[in-house]
Amino acid sequence: MSILTYVAAVALVLVLALYNYVRIPGNMPKNIPSVPIYISLIGLWSSMGQDEIYDRWLRRPLEKYGAVNMWFAGRWNVLVTRPDLLTDMMRNEDVYAKAGSQKKIPWSVISSLVGDNIINSHGDDWKLYTSVMKPGMQKTNFDSKPLLEKSRIFVSLLLKGQEEAGQSGSVLVNPLIQRFAIAAMGESFLDIDFQCLENPGMRIEVLQSIIKRTIFKPLFFNFPALDRYPMIFPSRRRAFAIMKEFEDLLFNLVRNRPRKSLNKEPIDSKDELLIHMMERALEQGKIDETQFRANLKITFLTAHENTQQLLNSTFWHLGKYRTIQDKLRAEVVATGIADPTSETLNSLPYLTSVVCELLRVYPPVSQLINRVALKDARLGGVIEIPKGTFVGWNAPGVQSNEQVWGPTARQFVPERWGDKPDEILAKFRRETVRGNCIAFNSHTRKCLGQGYALLEMKMVLFELVRRVKWSIDPDYKLKLTSVSLSVELGLGPPDSRLTFSQGGILAPLNCRVNIQEFKGEDVTSGSQPPVTSNEPNRAAPPISEPPVHAA
Repeated sequence: MSILTYVAAVALVLVLALYNYVRIPGNMPKNIPSVPIYISLIGLWSSMGQDEIYDRWLRRPLEKYGAVNMWFAGRWNVLVTRPDLLTDMMRNEDVYAKAGSQKKIPWSVISSLVGDNIINSHGDDWKLYTSVMKPGMQKTNFDSKPLLEKSRIFVSLLLKGQEEAGQSGSVLVNPLIQRFAIAAMGESFLDIDFQCLENPGMRIEVLQSIIKRTIFKPLFFNFPALDRYPMIFPSRRRAFAIMKEFEDLLFNLVRNRPRKSLNKEPIDSKDELLIHMMERALEQGKIDETQFRANLKITFLTAHENTQQLLNSTFWHLGKYRTIQDKLRAEVVATGIADPTSETLNSLPYLTSVVCELLRVYPPVSQLINRVALKDARLGGVIEIPKGTFVGWNAPGVQSNEQVWGPTARQFVPERWGDKPDEILAKFRRETVRGNCIAFNSHTRKCLGQGYALLEMKMVLFELVRRVKWSIDPDYKLKLTSVSLSVELGLGPPDSRLTFSQGGILAPLNCRVNIQEFKGEDVTSGSQPPVTSNEPNRAAPPISEPPVHAA
């Protein structure tokens, strides 16, 4: 056999193997369309914006059929956006069970990061983790003082950044937001001050950017089987090492935190934080160290990442459309309060409605595909789902659908939620149960930290509008784009993006703003006319990877 013939035979075998790997399985649902695989992979070679991709290829089939077959993270899945289908999927945990990377791709880098945890586990493991962690995540008496303290430092650092930039300069807010979110999370859940807000460059915070850059390389995420061969791909060998470094550093910081040695007296049950409950479960043998480490990591990731991305979106939207910012400032200033409590925050209707609308238009976790059918099923009574098929949801897809939210679905309208705090939250709960608003998931697996996330956002927004006014840097160019990781991490050109990150997270990145101290002048000064264009308020669903904690 000639060398040419041999090479041709090998090439043919490889092509056939690749075809067999990426072809649509014959048992996938037939009554919904299948999105061509190149749409999922287009980010590998194209700079086409995510809004363009969604409007050109995804919006029509998803809004017509409510679901599509789609290639995602190395397999074909069913992606759902219709409320009745979403409700059926989320309500029936015994049929569509949580199954993250530890089940789907257990050999992968992302699986080594998240492990088996409270978010992606099922059955007895999930019940065990929930019994340990739920009381600490659903506290009704979170101490708001640490949040207020960190919010004040955050705003002071923004003002300092503007002072250093000069009158003609602007502040890059994303890195500072990440430091704030990690610091606030540490105080509220892990009984530790990571000191990363006041001190840039702390390793635990720096690792978060490195992790995102390392994990979500398009080639390896779309073809996770390649993670099986770190000996061939040195970058994946380094990726595994980074995940291990993060795990060990977090474990050692939390287990050896100064406050732990200083607190000699038993902590009163009403003052216990999540970490106290987890450590007690570890010491009593309810969970082992592997389970403790996995749930510690997922707490760290989820309890800062969602707020981080939502706050990024807040700076963009309220800085661009300042009439909303001004109205919110008027409500806050009218309280005459500089030291708000939880009760103060929860009594403000416009603040509450703005946070709800931010969650609707800019859901931080925009896409999750981490459920698997445990048996043959009929989703919503209309779509045949074979056993073993992974199913998931796309939040902006349903939350920007005019069939669900009416003609203003793609506009930012806080008033849609109501004008009384109790009424607003009641409507938010109703829309969640109906599958119309799934920013916090829904039903038995809804986000346990929802209450904390709302409190944190209200606190930092209160302090922001009370002390500063901000506007978007005139040179900042917004674009819904496919992500290059250099841009995602603030390493690229300063024209910035509103992007669905390689983690399936919706947030503007490289956002630059002009900060001005608010000194109590007329709170309506600097207002802009109402927004008439829908385009800035659009939240096109991503076609990229799930967030780190979604695995």
